[in-house]
Amino acid sequence: MPAAEGVRLRVKSRTEARTTRSERRRHHWAVLSLSLCLVGVVLLHVWLRLQVVRMGYALSTTSKLQSQLEQERRELTVELATLTSPDRLEAMARKRLGLVAPEKGQVIVLP
Repeated sequence: MPAAEGVRLRVKSRTEARTTRSERRRHHWAVLSLSLCLVGVVLLHVWLRLQVVRMGYALSTTSKLQSQLEQERRELTVELATLTSPDRLEAMARKRLGLVAPEKGQVIVLP
């Protein structure tokens, strides 16, 4: 049996070859576009996660600062109450300035 018998080869025309090339090119562009979109989405996700972490650190630092400032405010409130205490002021007036309680005739009451 000769080799050429029974085997038919189909030869593509130029139009079919161009169409196939064109389809392959479109397919490559579609894959490339989809890949670029996927890379873009992944990069956006990574950037957003980094922003969340950065904001978390900033929030933590701010929270610590707030706690320190609240503690300092409490300490200053206690110090102010101590410094303006009437008993303390009277003791300082007697000791530093030499003031004494007024005698009976020294007080003038205004109407």
